Amino acid sequence: MCDKIIVILGPTSSGKTGLAVRLAHKFNGEIISADSRQVYRGMDIGTGKDLGEYAIKKRGGKIKIPYHLIDVADPKKYFDLARYQKLAQKAIEDILKRGKLPIIAGGTGLYLQALVDGYCLPPAKPDRKLRMALENKTAEELFIMLKKLNPKFAAKINQSDRKNKRRLTRYVEVAKMPKISERNGQSPEALPEKKYDFLILGIKTPKEILDQRIEKRLFDRLEKEGMVAEVERLREEGISWKRLLNFGLEYKHIALYLQEKLEYDEMTEKLLMAIKKYARKQMTWYRRWERQGKKINWVGDYEDARKLAGKFLSQ
Repeated sequence: MCDKIIVILGPTSSGKTGLAVRLAHKFNGEIISADSRQVYRGMDIGTGKDLGEYAIKKRGGKIKIPYHLIDVADPKKYFDLARYQKLAQKAIEDILKRGKLPIIAGGTGLYLQALVDGYCLPPAKPDRKLRMALENKTAEELFIMLKKLNPKFAAKINQSDRKNKRRLTRYVEVAKMPKISERNGQSPEALPEKKYDFLILGIKTPKEILDQRIEKRLFDRLEKEGMVAEVERLREEGISWKRLLNFGLEYKHIALYLQEKLEYDEMTEKLLMAIKKYARKQMTWYRRWERQGKKINWVGDYEDARKLAGKFLSQ
């Protein structure tokens, strides 16, 4: 019998962390983050870590829910999919060994799919020569290269990654490594063996409500939580403007504002639009994953999720 794992996905601001925490408390679980930016230390407000949410309030105090793969990387250094997958698999085994339930929660589709579908991703070291050769290529040119090298994997990456030169360069780098065999080659592929049994829960939120949550969350971060000050601190700690721009969304737009390339009101307006667009892209990824044959159980609230999880764990 395969070990059971629950996966919670959904667009930004849909309430993934809150749902994961409640299910972890109910079913004796621990949470593994699947967010490509929450791995970085010091990037708290812009990535929406909301660490205070990892607790259940009870009479006499709070019950803390353990979490993994948050604050595990230096933002000055590159953190890739292969490293995420390795650390996540280690966390899964550790949680299972202690008789607890792993709950993977996050919105980064590629991270989720790599774990659930079992991509074979070798920890390839950076190829400096190749990176220099690819430096002047556009994102479009890099994506065309990737399609030629590994069409199956290229078809799975989302629109955001297709425009991200840094990530495309890494994908090309991994894809160009010599292949050992069709099954365990050096480019991302799915492994045939089934090691875990996954229940995938997707949070279904009406567009109007999601847009309201995104807007409130953004202005809370800007006006109450000090998101601009966070980006200023990252700059003081030696994070380059280029690196901040590569992190995208909040970090990109605030970096442009701090460089006086955007007025504050223009920055907030463009950032709000970008976050809403990102939420749509996340949903596009999940829908495409469904079309590829993956079963996602869409839930409207905690009770729906609890019932499905209870049934899954009792089977």
